[in-house]
Amino acid sequence: METPSGLYGFGLPFLVILTALVFVHELGHYLVARWNKVRVEIFSVGFGPELFGWTDKAGTRWKFSIIPLGGYVKMFGDANAASMPDGTVREMSEADRAVAFYHKRLGQRSWIVAAGPLANFLFAIMLLAGLFSTVGQPYTPAVVGEILPDSPAEAAGFLPEDRILEIDGTGIDRFEDVQRIVALRGGQSLDILVQRGDSQIGLTAVPELTVIDDNFGNQQEIGRLGISRSSADYVRHDVLTAVWMAVKETGALTVGTLDAVGQIITGSRSSEELGGPIRIAQMSGQMAEIGVVSVIWFMAVLSINLGLINLFPIPILDGGHLLFYAIEAVRGRPLGERAQEYGFRIGLALVLSLIVFVTWNDLVHIEVFDFVKGLVG
Repeated sequence: METPSGLYGFGLPFLVILTALVFVHELGHYLVARWNKVRVEIFSVGFGPELFGWTDKAGTRWKFSIIPLGGYVKMFGDANAASMPDGTVREMSEADRAVAFYHKRLGQRSWIVAAGPLANFLFAIMLLAGLFSTVGQPYTPAVVGEILPDSPAEAAGFLPEDRILEIDGTGIDRFEDVQRIVALRGGQSLDILVQRGDSQIGLTAVPELTVIDDNFGNQQEIGRLGISRSSADYVRHDVLTAVWMAVKETGALTVGTLDAVGQIITGSRSSEELGGPIRIAQMSGQMAEIGVVSVIWFMAVLSINLGLINLFPIPILDGGHLLFYAIEAVRGRPLGERAQEYGFRIGLALVLSLIVFVTWNDLVHIEVFDFVKGLVG
């Protein structure tokens, strides 16, 4: 069993990272709600009973709760943390209607809901921009160094010093771009444009599917061409360039995540790669041991994933609310309360099922079941 002894050291980094990401997400909802003059009753990091908190002058209860796996902002007129309207929304006075989330215009409600995921994307951009302007951005020219014998690259006709310009029409700036695309396209034919001397040459390669153990002990199936980079470096940018490069990196990470999820849904990628809180805790501790730069990269990636997951059109998530608002925009009136209630129940069941599944994956990954068998065997 790999990790029980290490879990003690993973708890604090995990709590710090997750608390920061949840706070940013909920702060997005809070700020846009207040900007639209919605009264916010509770700002909670975590669920369940309150550990500690305080009430500000506006009447908002800021609190930390005992279960640190998420958070919520409860607005005036909400019956619960999922923003279902309570039974008093139709009987409110004009003064109460003016500060109730339920009575805001459709556009206002949509922006308030979307602000949480958007805050996570902006936070990732801020973290990456800070790194790129101080430590630097990983930058490796997309130039081929060595070519492994009997590799897909050799079969495709790659030569040392070839500069990769495009893969399936996508422009390539860095070797890291090549790695990102190839890793997700194992077993698929790629049209690759390379610069060789003064000529541009089109090559076709099929990355070989390879099972690897990553830095965290996870097994992953990725594509490989069988080429190495020619050199590696970090490039520091001025602030504006760093922000722009951070936006591009965030976009690339988002697209890569969506590609991976799509492959898991279609079955071309193993669902065992999905991890939950235990694996995130493990990775948080390992990143903390490596150093601050690794922690910041990890936070940026997690923040992107948190924002992206919350935009999935599943009732109870922010994306589910936005889906209901899109239906309201088309129909000219909201869905009935019963339809929304059933939708939230289905969404809750889906989310809980996913939590159980990824937790099972985590327990298998850290070999808990093998450990238990060893105790009772």
